Amino acid sequence: MPEGDKVFLTAARLRRALVGKTLVRSDFRVPRFATVDLVGEPVEEVVSYGKHLFIRTPRASIHTHLKMEGVWRTYCVGERWTRPRVTARVVLTTDDTEAVGFSLGFVRVLSRAEEHAAIEHLGPDLLGPNWDPAEAERRLASHPKQPIGLALLDQRNLAGIGNIYRSEICYLRRVHPALPVEAVPDLSALVNESHRVLTKAALEPPWRALVYGRTRWPCPRCGTRVVGRPLGETTPASDRIARQERGIFFCPKCQPEPDPAARAS
Repeated sequence: MPEGDKVFLTAARLRRALVGKTLVRSDFRVPRFATVDLVGEPVEEVVSYGKHLFIRTPRASIHTHLKMEGVWRTYCVGERWTRPRVTARVVLTTDDTEAVGFSLGFVRVLSRAEEHAAIEHLGPDLLGPNWDPAEAERRLASHPKQPIGLALLDQRNLAGIGNIYRSEICYLRRVHPALPVEAVPDLSALVNESHRVLTKAALEPPWRALVYGRTRWPCPRCGTRVVGRPLGETTPASDRIARQERGIFFCPKCQPEPDPAARAS
């Protein structure tokens, strides 16, 4: 699933392609919004919040989430699409540009006044202009028994981290992902590390993984073989790809596994 940095970069690309232009066609290929017509509406803003993306016109906000396979692509009008047409869920056309959302996880068209309801349950946006580390730390600390590797994935605590960066952040802070939140030596430093990592990934792509997906590779610090396995998830053992995508990755020497008695009950 794309993480906050990828959604942030997608918003920037759509912003360059659409903002300041007027829609000459809008095509929502989802039953609930199939009759929505935004022709004549200028695109005012494109913004991201965590893993959520919003394309705003004066009276509407097109809210999309990429989920596992979604992607936005932009084309010159008349240019051949590079993805199957049947997977297109949103098509927004201006005089010179087509923005197409393929295989989007969900699509909603909200009034501008309703937009806040789509994100009010989320924690602070790691890449947002109003990033609030104190609030993110408070939300994490409110789940003291939860493994930090699961707490970082909970978008209600802080918005934007996915499976790649939870492993990377824990590695950089020498914290095992199974360690309970209350046992993390410096939670404030871990929150700040989260912000640093996501910001670097968004502003200086691509991020080169240190441990994520590198099972049996040597740790960049000590040379110990990296370990990968599930954490508190019910992925079937037969689903190798899903286990790879959702598992935790860590160095058993740099990130000692917590004693069973220290784990969340």
